[in-house]
Formats: sequence, C-alpha cells, structure tokens
Amino acid sequence: QVQLAESGGRLVQAGDSLRLSCAASGRTAGRDVMAWFRQSPGKEREFVSAITWSGGNTHYRDSVKGRFTISRDNVNNTLYLQMNSLQPEDTAVYYCARSLSAVIYSDSARYRYWGRGTQVTVSS
Repeated sequence: QVQLAESGGRLVQAGDSLRLSCAASGRTAGRDVMAWFRQSPGKEREFVSAITWSGGNTHYRDSVKGRFTISRDNVNNTLYLQMNSLQPEDTAVYYCARSLSAVIYSDSARYRYWGRGTQVTVSS
C-alpha cells in the first residue's frame, strides 16, 4: 500500500504562484508514474500533469502548459506541482495520484493510489 498526502493549497489571488507537495509513504519502491488531478464543484476530476520516475518525461493538460511545472524527489518520496500565473479557473481540489505503470496516462482509472486532496482557491 502507498499513502499519499497533499499539502500547500490555500487562497491566493489571480497571478500569484503556489507550490503543492505530495508526500508518499508505505511501499514507495517502484518506478511508477505520479500525477496531479483536480476537481472543481460540479465537474469531473481532470488530469493536470504527470511525470515518470526519472523525471525525464512529463505531460500537461493544455490549459496549464507554460504555467505549471511538475517535479519529483524520489529520495524523499515527494511530488511537487509549481503553479504560476494562477487564474480563477484553476480553483479546485488538487489530488496526487500514483499509478502502477511506468507509462504516463491521463485517465484517472490508470492510477491506483490517491491522496485526499488540497484546496486551491484563486480569487479574481
């Protein structure tokens, strides 16, 4: 089992930056893809970004390209999401997820382990 715990979400203003963290514990061995998803009220959970174990391959949804950067520290078992130029439409609960695959997928069904989420609110 893997436990994931997100942190770093808070209320910010449009244009601000924020860094989310996700600490993994438990059976963290394995070269699995990790990802960030988000969910706004009344909307489906959507893929934000994912990264391979080595960090050599990343993928982003179009609306965050150039503004968000995903990274991971495998020594400390932590996943990060640096979010710049935040906009009100980025408001959501952000979830960390870990797959059992070394291949990046944007489908949430491919991810086995999930955190409880951290709220990001961007005011205009």
